[in-house]
Amino acid sequence: MNRPASLAALAILALGACDRPSAAPPTPVAPPLVSSAPTTAPPPASSAAEPHAPPGATACGSLHCLQFESPEDAFRHVLATNPVVLAVGESHAQKGKASAPSSAKRFTDTFLPFLRGKASDLVVELMAPNPSCKKTTKEVKKKHEVVTDQQAPTAQNEYVQMGERARSLGLVPDLLRPSCQDLSAINEAGDDAVATTLSTIARLTTSQVEKILGPTGRKPEDAGKMVVTYGGVLHNDPAPAGARASWSYGPALAKVAKDRYVALDLFVPEFIENTEVWRALPWFAHYDADRLGDKTTLFRLEDGSFVLSGETLLPQTPEGNEKIYRLDLPIFALG
Repeated sequence: MNRPASLAALAILALGACDRPSAAPPTPVAPPLVSSAPTTAPPPASSAAEPHAPPGATACGSLHCLQFESPEDAFRHVLATNPVVLAVGESHAQKGKASAPSSAKRFTDTFLPFLRGKASDLVVELMAPNPSCKKTTKEVKKKHEVVTDQQAPTAQNEYVQMGERARSLGLVPDLLRPSCQDLSAINEAGDDAVATTLSTIARLTTSQVEKILGPTGRKPEDAGKMVVTYGGVLHNDPAPAGARASWSYGPALAKVAKDRYVALDLFVPEFIENTEVWRALPWFAHYDADRLGDKTTLFRLEDGSFVLSGETLLPQTPEGNEKIYRLDLPIFALG
């Protein structure tokens, strides 16, 4: 399906190995990224063609692959696209993977300082408890334990720390606030409880960002700044297809942002596995850890060259659905 190239401004950032020295802390207090004229995306190019590397980067192959000396340099390159909405996605940290810092921790420690003065709000994929329906809230949390128990025990706390760090940098952090009706729908969904949750996350995020970008959603002095979302990779896809379409806020927020929507997925090399779910991701075959693992790798995905959707990614079986949930499970503060 054809769509504007700017809608597909989806980048995959494979963070470099942990033992590489980190760059100096940033001191980024620059004018707001948003200009009065919309940014026009570059014309689509063949996914096999190597891009023209910007200063400080090296072209590294297909999918517009670029390598940077540091994650900070790669993030600067992404911010230069002037997004109105920057939607950051991750594969939630899983149990047994504590040997390397998670994507959430790296985003908090390394990338958030670059957003000081440039972003007004950070909306995180963390479901807040609803005091008006405590019983339903607890039942929903219990039903999701079969999948959330697979997450690293630090996952929820890292999201909280992200919000606290954002506040210290001048951003307004917020989480998702499901209504009692939302929670009842999840609770009554039976085997579809997780899928219903994923759709609810997308809808609540869309509503929240639309409100922030509205005429009275923030302080006048913040009107030219971007809004940042942070959550699982299923939610920020600019062009979802099939059963996953309702799980993503990408298309809706791209319209709100007048196509100045950038999705950035963060993956920690130590967490990438040679499994069916990972192999189904279009960039997987192009990421050679032995060749690329010493630096930060950025894949730029344009219309027709990278689509995070397809039947092989989401098999139409309960087993297949469970596998994809393991790649992007909801994180709860419910309780």
